[in-house]
Amino acid sequence: MIIGLAQLNPTVGDLAGNTRKIIDSCRALEKRGATIVLTPELVLTGYPPQDLLFKSDFVPASLRKLEEIHAEVGSAAWIIGCVHANSSDRGRPFFNAAAILEKGRPARFVFKSLLPTYDVFNETRYFEPNSSPAPVEIGGEVFGVTICEDIWTPEHLPRRLYSTNPVETLVAAGAKGILNLSASPFQIDKPQIREEMIRSQAIKHGIPFFYCNAVGGNDQLVFDGNSLAIDSDGKTIRRWPGFRESTALVNDPADSTQSLGDIESLHEALVLGIRDYTAKCGFRSAVLGLSGGIDSAVVACLAMEALGADKVTGVAMPSPYSSTHSVEDALQLAQNLGMPCLKIPIAESFEVFKSQMRPAFGDRPEDATEENMQARLRGLTLMSLSNKFGHLLLTTGNKSELAVGYCTLYGDMCGGLAAISDVPKTLVYELAWHLNADRELIPLRTIGKVPSAELRPNQTDQDTLPPYDILDAILRLYVEENLGVAEIAARGFDAETVRWVARKVDFNEYKREQAAPGLKVTSRAFGMGRRMPIAQRYSVG
Repeated sequence: MIIGLAQLNPTVGDLAGNTRKIIDSCRALEKRGATIVLTPELVLTGYPPQDLLFKSDFVPASLRKLEEIHAEVGSAAWIIGCVHANSSDRGRPFFNAAAILEKGRPARFVFKSLLPTYDVFNETRYFEPNSSPAPVEIGGEVFGVTICEDIWTPEHLPRRLYSTNPVETLVAAGAKGILNLSASPFQIDKPQIREEMIRSQAIKHGIPFFYCNAVGGNDQLVFDGNSLAIDSDGKTIRRWPGFRESTALVNDPADSTQSLGDIESLHEALVLGIRDYTAKCGFRSAVLGLSGGIDSAVVACLAMEALGADKVTGVAMPSPYSSTHSVEDALQLAQNLGMPCLKIPIAESFEVFKSQMRPAFGDRPEDATEENMQARLRGLTLMSLSNKFGHLLLTTGNKSELAVGYCTLYGDMCGGLAAISDVPKTLVYELAWHLNADRELIPLRTIGKVPSAELRPNQTDQDTLPPYDILDAILRLYVEENLGVAEIAARGFDAETVRWVARKVDFNEYKREQAAPGLKVTSRAFGMGRRMPIAQRYSVG
């Protein structure tokens, strides 16, 4: 029995393109001697297909493509992640399925048992669970075919969510190995958690596990690959690479890859997310504002790596309050990266707009209104370039700023993709040093300077915000761990500071609802992974 894994990067809804990718990779593994070829969860439709499933012809069209794939099967059994219709008049309309395709035999289907509804997942909206998992015979061997969540153990989930354990059921019924099709999104440290979880199961049950994960970016989610083959003793006999497509046989250990560290994985995830979002949405180039600050510098480096320096345009937009060194640092960054950079000052436009508004404002003093005008003029400039040249506009705000509303609606929040909106400010600094590891891409002055929006004289972020190390620690506890103000304060934080942060997070939900989609890289990102009402009156104390 020779098992091959096709770690693929499907595009949601691209049935024809995904079909070609599946056939080409499965054929290649079959020619190399594979007797079983395993693909990721829902590889035929892409994951997550969401409400595309409710379009009347989508699932029937995907099943017609599955028939095309079946016609190409040769000597191996191909196991393809797909959607299957629920022909019963009870339950949800579809199954999340694995199709077992063999030459000369009707297709057999195994359905997913455990359907997640936490964090970014909403599978019970579409799928009916399999209530009676059973082993299947493939090529003379008995396997348990499982789909993603089916192999996750209670201790590795947010809480005990399910009353059944499909792996235990399959092993008790005679399964001699587990084949798992997955679309498990990336978050920092998750690849290591998955590997240890699978290892513990292999040891517990004394059988091998073969885990095929999707790779690639689909909207806010990035799938990291890192597929695995782990033997019955818990030894990792092969690891597929992270963040790129790869087809290989389990018994080819020579080119097995090493796992990446957290900061390397974060770097690769963001680059992949930018590249795939750009390409899958039909863009060929990107534009972003370069302020001379660390956030825009990091995004520029990531975008240049994802798309190529000639496909990314930076724009420096000095205002009356921009420091000389900020403009110099922005231009130096572009030179270091080899990317074009436009210099479009907004000072004159700002003065014109203020004069136009003066009759309406009367003698009211300047305040945040005038600060936001500058951000909105920059947004207008960047959106104009995006419209004229067809660039994807990348926003450069980080998670810390977005959390507490330290950003301008219709200003610096304008854009099509918020590349680092799930990266806390302290982690942005770590990324910057990582990006500079081989040579100075980001000017050292950019990394060392005190953060400032430069929208008024001598402004710094800490005029308004707590120090970022404190802010990020509080945000992690409040946003990602859902702790209350008193619980966070009990961990040694100033209670008034915690209360201020919590109120800012809650108040600024209306801004985040209007933000560009961002790439999820932590355990809880703003957007599809955290659903909060805007009009609400729950008090944090």
